[in-house]
Amino acid sequence: MSYQYNFSAGPAMIPKEVMLQAQHEFLNFNETGISVMEMSHRSKEYLPIVEKAEKNLRNLLNIPNNYKVIFLQGGAITQNFMVPMNLLSNRSASYVVSGYWSKRTYNDAQPFGTIKLAASSEPNNFKKVPSFKSWNFDNNDAYVHFCQNETVHGAEYFDTFKIPEVPLVCDMSSTILSRPVNIDDYGVIYAGAQKNIGPSGLTIVIVRDDLLSFADQKTPSTLNWKIQSENNSMINTPTTFSIYMAGLVFEWLLDLGGLKKIEELNIKKSNYLYSFIDADDFYINDIEIKNRSRMNVPFRMVNDDLTKKFVATAEELSLIHI
Repeated sequence: MSYQYNFSAGPAMIPKEVMLQAQHEFLNFNETGISVMEMSHRSKEYLPIVEKAEKNLRNLLNIPNNYKVIFLQGGAITQNFMVPMNLLSNRSASYVVSGYWSKRTYNDAQPFGTIKLAASSEPNNFKKVPSFKSWNFDNNDAYVHFCQNETVHGAEYFDTFKIPEVPLVCDMSSTILSRPVNIDDYGVIYAGAQKNIGPSGLTIVIVRDDLLSFADQKTPSTLNWKIQSENNSMINTPTTFSIYMAGLVFEWLLDLGGLKKIEELNIKKSNYLYSFIDADDFYINDIEIKNRSRMNVPFRMVNDDLTKKFVATAEELSLIHI
């Protein structure tokens, strides 16, 4: 069997060790005689899977006890409306636009209330992220939202900052579990699983306890963080197999040495690639050096014809979705 290396931003590659373990357990999980795919989410066989997944995620990210972990559906983009529905509460919110995804998030939030632009790097074609000092927000805002890494544009925040007066909401879809994070700096973190965690369909939300009481009364129960957290993410049938696969990835990361170890590997790999790109003028990356993403590296050749040839030749060599 030929093995291909998938460079897609998501659904992305899952560690081979995890895939082999899932394959081994696929028809008969833990001697139950059935697959996780077939298990009731409320069964005695399945509940330990989700409990272990949450425990290992908390260990990886060092999540404090005053934060809830919720396993949801709909991808991170569903949080574009779930965040204002759960937090806005007739107040205003400020959004930082640093690329395609944060701009889409900002636009999607508009119908839900007073959504302001805190900062934008669009005038610079998103070649860098707006510095924290440039963010313009009100201390009475319900929250400030930003995206830690722009998957399309390849621009990433590496700063550590905290806003004591206003909850900080962060889309970490393409950086979560790539490096250690100080959870206390954030009010809410959310991430789609398909980039760094596992199969598509699962979205993880980490929310501070004191932010669970602001949901609009019209918020449906499945979209209400408080109700979902009170029901262990099972107000309806969750993405059972995706949670199981995410749990295997969490175990794999812990066995590897945790997030400090994976950060070392990510720094090594990204530095190697960027140094090759910067070696001459043949390859081009326009992102400001201090904002260059470790997770996704956009680059092109000196002309479009060569770029197309590069991609086609890479696919012939089993390097797909570059």
